[in-house]
Amino acid sequence: MNMASTPTIPTTGANNAPPGPWREFWGAFSANRGAVIGLVTIAVLLLVALFAPWIAPHAPNETNSAVFLQPLAWQQGGSVSYLLGTDAIGRDILSRLMYGARLSLSIGVAVVALSVVAGVVLGLIAGFFRGLLEIAIMRLMDIVLTLPSLLLAIVIVAILGPGLVNAMLAVAIVVLPHYVRITRAAVIAEVSRDYVTAARVSGAGTLRLMFSEVLPNCAAPLIVQASLGISTAILDAAALGFLVLGAQPPSPEWGTMLADAREFVLRAWVVTFPGLAIVAAVLAFNLLGDGLRDALDPKLKR
Repeated sequence: MNMASTPTIPTTGANNAPPGPWREFWGAFSANRGAVIGLVTIAVLLLVALFAPWIAPHAPNETNSAVFLQPLAWQQGGSVSYLLGTDAIGRDILSRLMYGARLSLSIGVAVVALSVVAGVVLGLIAGFFRGLLEIAIMRLMDIVLTLPSLLLAIVIVAILGPGLVNAMLAVAIVVLPHYVRITRAAVIAEVSRDYVTAARVSGAGTLRLMFSEVLPNCAAPLIVQASLGISTAILDAAALGFLVLGAQPPSPEWGTMLADAREFVLRAWVVTFPGLAIVAAVLAFNLLGDGLRDALDPKLKR
């Protein structure tokens, strides 16, 4: 007796479901080893900066007249109390590096936050209100871009006066044109799309179109530029600190530490570790920016 076979209906399991946006993003991001290394380095720096008061062996400005220019702990004359040695007035270099991470990262984040807010507003205005207003904004940004960034920052600080806040403002002005140009280009590409036309027909005002409809779709290039901009801000702030135009002594900012140690270049440990900290932070944010670009740009996803 022949039994009629019933067709098997395929079932869709959870494993066959398409990956969510976060999973897709992380898959593209984690494929870039350099980006993962940069993310881990940034996480370590943030933890060090956050817990510096508890993990630093000494206060950043604590001096000890008995240990001027003490070498590394594993060198002759070194001490385990000062693992990375001391500077010219007996301050612990390791402790100052830890507190310097807090200061330098705060400078980078604050500068980028300020320049992103101002750049997005100016870019949205230039993208929506074409004509003389757009020309005025973009020509002003072009003038800023024609000047060497560090030289322009030095001129601004020289006008405003040396200090940490003025240095942050100067660096924010220097990096501002990048965010204005990126926002304007993204806005011009988005305003011609159907969803913007539909929102305009439905009665959406200009502010709603700018901030609720268009801006969220311009976020990807801004996020990438912001991660790269933090590294630029840290580097420029360190350069101003080295020139004694940014953070002022005895602040444990990495550029200021280099300025304090320039008379003792032959004592390698005094200048090496602040320089390595700057290199590590800048490289980490650059690698993170490359990974974000690969993950957020559909054309670059593997």
